[in-house]
Amino acid sequence: MSSLRFGTSGLRGLVTDLVGGPAYAYASAFFRSMSGEAPRAVVIGRDLRDSSPSIAATVADAAAATGFTAIECGALPTPALALEAMRRGAWAVMITGSHIPEDRNGLKFYRPDGEITKADEAAILAALDRGAHAGVSAERTPATPEPRALGRYQHRYIDAFPSEMLAGLRIAVYQQSSVARDLLADLLTGFGAQVTTIGRSETFVPIDTEAHRPEDIAFIRDAMASGDFDALVTTDGDADRPLIADEAGRIVRGDVLGLITARFLGADAVVVPVTAGSALERSGGFEQVLRTRVGSPYVIAGMEQARRSGAAIVAGFEANGGFLLGSDITRDGRTLPALPTRDAMLPILATLAATRAAGTSLADLVTSLDAGEMASDRLPNTPSERSSAFLGRLREEAFRVSFLRPIGAPESIDEQDGIRIELDGGRTIHFRASGNAPELRCYAEAKSGTEAQDLVRWGLAAAATAMAEAI
Repeated sequence: MSSLRFGTSGLRGLVTDLVGGPAYAYASAFFRSMSGEAPRAVVIGRDLRDSSPSIAATVADAAAATGFTAIECGALPTPALALEAMRRGAWAVMITGSHIPEDRNGLKFYRPDGEITKADEAAILAALDRGAHAGVSAERTPATPEPRALGRYQHRYIDAFPSEMLAGLRIAVYQQSSVARDLLADLLTGFGAQVTTIGRSETFVPIDTEAHRPEDIAFIRDAMASGDFDALVTTDGDADRPLIADEAGRIVRGDVLGLITARFLGADAVVVPVTAGSALERSGGFEQVLRTRVGSPYVIAGMEQARRSGAAIVAGFEANGGFLLGSDITRDGRTLPALPTRDAMLPILATLAATRAAGTSLADLVTSLDAGEMASDRLPNTPSERSSAFLGRLREEAFRVSFLRPIGAPESIDEQDGIRIELDGGRTIHFRASGNAPELRCYAEAKSGTEAQDLVRWGLAAAATAMAEAI
């Protein structure tokens, strides 16, 4: 059975299930499902995985075979490709597996006005059924190169913010295998920061900005131990999710980065998934907070709802730190255009600028938000059927009360995406199946970081035991 499936952001699966015919079939299905709509041009981009160039070439072949003009943008961040698609009024396909290991990859599809919707996903799958036996074209069709897309994305920020915005800050850029590793260093330097690049890798490093690997935590803490830097920054593989660590090497939660960024931009309405912390309602200072299921399509739908309700500046962000801007913002004669897709550059720049503007350390800025503490982790290699069965049992009150007895009493639940449970003592624990990989994720919120981490460790161990006993 193929591992390929649509998750919270695009199609993902094993490289062995995607290369060749399957990539051609899914790309062809996308082009066929959209063929009744103008225009008939597609921009194609990729991350730095070894498998991405060949998959990009296959997508270009599929585009040519279905009557689309393929424009090759090369290796660049996903939001940079989305920006180019919006500028041209073209479709887009990004070849990336984001943060998941290199033995997996994926396709992210974009309309001329932004990310595809869940209805678009259904249309692609329907078109795939009609063309399931499509084969890879025997002839390669060279795509038209477009080397300027990355520079346009860079100027989105150069044109929007003052050139000395980060002057005096000492920043470590952890380059690893991020497709934005050089862009990030260039941007920060251009805004006046003193930049030191570290950790460049020619093999793929699966940086997850939400569930941090122990080796990544150790590397970041060791890098910051010298005291030479005010912050460390990096991104996931396709640079639509940021990671920022403070001067002591402590990684700042993605939803806290979103909170800082939304405040910096003056947003009056924010849209977040249920995995974001409760500080948004408690101390965010926003006129409107909307919560959705996990996944950028749901956040985008929520931003559209906020705009319809009259909000002037609308932003969205996720617990992984990816930031979506739903409105143009003009300040001091400079305009930052809307970009309603996950982006890592904006929260990195805004968080560092807010730190400098406050005249304090990043750690002190985070403390001032009183955002509480959260933790998250995952059980890898957990088939979706096992996760679904476990979540189904958690919906049953008797099982839920018994299961949670070692840590407390459940007071309420939210079933919008997985099972989010409010416990006594102002704590929460949340279980959900990942939409991008075969894993069960656990999130917890508590008064202290230690307590939140203990809840996650207990939750994953207890879930593993419950799923094993159910086999």
